[in-house]
Parts: sequence; structure tokens; C-alpha cells
Amino acid sequence: MSYPLPEPTPLSKPYWDALKQGHLTFQRCRRCSHAWLPARAECPECLADDWEWTKASGRGRIVSWVVYHHAYHEAFKARLPYNVTLVELDEGPRLITNIVNPDQGNGLAVERPVELRIEAEQDFSLARFALI
Repeated sequence: MSYPLPEPTPLSKPYWDALKQGHLTFQRCRRCSHAWLPARAECPECLADDWEWTKASGRGRIVSWVVYHHAYHEAFKARLPYNVTLVELDEGPRLITNIVNPDQGNGLAVERPVELRIEAEQDFSLARFALI
């Protein structure tokens, strides 16, 4: 069974292309310097439409997470249990992702440092993270 996959738009295409090339990007406002994910046409802070794509360091920290023990989509049954984690990048943007090694050390915890692991899922490259 195939997994539900992202549906890139012209606005988000640079994000997906960068992952395929091996790095994570986010948008940064040229007016107020606010940084964000996911892609949008204007800055969520000042509403300016003057922004650029910026390469992320690939490092961040866990803000929150949930571990699913029930599959709400048939395709995820084989992955149970799996985590859905909110990571804040060192540069500020937050993204919803998965931690690939959730049992390492003391496991998932708020403020645990993480680093980027780009993983292939069918024809997509996805930003996932590993505990460090």
C-alpha cells in the first residue's frame, strides 16, 4: 500500500527540490528577517511578500511529539508505533516531522537536540530527524 504523499505546489516546489538535492530550506523575510515553514506567499509576521529561500543548518530541538499506537490510515499499520514530532530549527522555523531513532538514549524529550536525516519515501525526499 502506498503512503499519502505531499502535493507540491509552485510555491513549495523549491522546498521539495532542495530536499532532493540533500538539504533543507526555509523561507526568510527580507523586510523583517522572520523565518518560517511551511511555504507561504507572504511573511506570517509582517505580511510582506518579499522573501527568499534559505538553507538550514539541519540542526534543531524537539518542541513536542506524540506517539501513535493506532493507525488512522491503513498504510501506516506496518509502522506502528510511530512518532509525529514538532522540531524547531536552530534558525527558528518549526516543522512537523518524525524522529528516526526515538529510542536512542533517554528517548524523546523536550529540548533534545536533533539533526536532519533526509529519507526517500517513494519518489519524495522527506525531512526527518535523528536524536543526537
